[in-house]
Amino acid sequence: LAQGPSVTPAAFLFLAHTRSDAMTARFKKSRHLRGQISNGRGRIGKHRKHPGGCGNSGGQHHHRINFDKYHPGYFGKVGMRNFHVIKHGKVIPIINVDKLWSLVTEQTRVYYKENTEKAPIIDVVRHGFMKVTGKG
Repeated sequence: LAQGPSVTPAAFLFLAHTRSDAMTARFKKSRHLRGQISNGRGRIGKHRKHPGGCGNSGGQHHHRINFDKYHPGYFGKVGMRNFHVIKHGKVIPIINVDKLWSLVTEQTRVYYKENTEKAPIIDVVRHGFMKVTGKG
């Protein structure tokens, strides 16, 4: 057992089911209200399970004021419908200008470092990038 060898199984079960924060039964409100007809809930507006409806029901009917006040824009549509959404259709692989030299070989980089009158043509699409962005 978790308590150690000195605790008997019956004592362990008793310890496991007692709570220190539990209220004494004789002081509970339900003891005071025993014998009363409606248990303090009133006869007219009875204590029923879901008197206003379950969950978000009544948002356009009897709970309209709450929805309009605290959740504006909850109902209705916005924007244009897009049939057959392709999630990766708008992804554009980008590369920064200062990273362009990483696409060419080391010997090409050394060659163009010495011959500065010409610049290399780097095909970024061949390396899988569609857009070159500026630094900063």
